[in-house]
Amino acid sequence: MSLFKKVADFAKSPQGRQALNQAKKYASDPKNKHKIEQVKNKLFGGGKGHR
Repeated sequence: MSLFKKVADFAKSPQGRQALNQAKKYASDPKNKHKIEQVKNKLFGGGKGHR
C-alpha cells in the first residue's frame, strides 16, 4: 500500500478527522500562525523577500 493511500485512509477515519480538526484549530490561533510562519520560512529558505 502506498504512503499516499495510507494517509488518505487515515484522513477519512474518525481519528484522522479529529486530528485534522485539531490542526485547523491550532493553525487558526494568531500566536500559532506566527510560529507556523517561522518554521515555514526556516524550511523553505525564508528571509528572502520576507516582509
